[in-house]
Amino acid sequence: MIEQQGFPARIEGADAPSRLVLVCEHASNAFPEPWGALGLDGAAQRAHIAWDPGALGLARGLAARLGACLVHAPVSRLIHDLNRAPDSPGAMPARSETYEVPGNAAITPQDRAARAAAVYSPFHNGLAALIAQRIALGLRPVVVTVHSFTPVWHGKPRAVELGVIHDDTRPGDDRLAREVLAAAWAMTGLQSELNAPYSAADGVTHLLRCHAVPYGLPHAMLEIRNDLIDTPEAEAAMADQLAPVLTRALAMFEGGS
Repeated sequence: MIEQQGFPARIEGADAPSRLVLVCEHASNAFPEPWGALGLDGAAQRAHIAWDPGALGLARGLAARLGACLVHAPVSRLIHDLNRAPDSPGAMPARSETYEVPGNAAITPQDRAARAAAVYSPFHNGLAALIAQRIALGLRPVVVTVHSFTPVWHGKPRAVELGVIHDDTRPGDDRLAREVLAAAWAMTGLQSELNAPYSAADGVTHLLRCHAVPYGLPHAMLEIRNDLIDTPEAEAAMADQLAPVLTRALAMFEGGS
C-alpha cells in the first residue's frame, strides 16, 4: 500500500471566493528530517537552487489582493521538485546550476520512491482534491503558478523581468497567458515576455499539465526575476503591480470565451 502521509500541500484560503487558485511549488527552502541539508552549507540552502526567493511572499500578496486560494510547498525543491515528475532527473538533482547536491548524488530508486511518497504525492493529492471540490461547487479554477528566477544564469544576464508561460498540450492553452502578457504590457513597465526565461519545452509546466489541462482549466505560470522581489517591501510592491494585471487578464479572457 502506498503511504500517503508525510509533507502535504499547505493550503491558505481554501474557501476564498475567487476562482483563482495560486500555486507556489518552490515556496520553501526547508530541509527537514529524514533528509536534512543534503550536504549543502547554509549559503547553498538559502540560494535560488533550493527555492524561488520572494515567490511565496508575492503569491501571498496576490492572494490577499485578489481573494484567491494559495497552495504552496512545505520543503525545498532539492528534496523533491513538485513541478517535476518523480522520474525526472530534475526532481531530485545531483547538480543544480554550479552547485553539487551531495545528498542527491547516489539516490536509489527506493530513495526516490520514498521521497515521492512523502512529498510529491501528498502535495499533488491535496491540490487535486482542492481543484475537484471547487469544480463540484461550480467555481471552476483558474490556475496560476508563481515562481521567481535568478537575474544571471550560468554567467549570462537576463533582461526579462516577468515571464508568462503556458502549457502547449493542446490548442488554446495559451489564451490566458497571452491576456496576462497583454495586460502586463499595458499596465506595467516590466520587461515582459511570453515563454521566457523558460517554456513548456523545458519541462516547467508539469503541474499545469497534471492539474489544469485535464479539466480544460485556464492557466498560466508567472516567472518574476528575483532581484525585483528580494525584500518584503518589494514583494508587496510587485503584488500591487500584478494584481490588477491578473484582474484585467481574467476579465478579458472571460469576455472572449
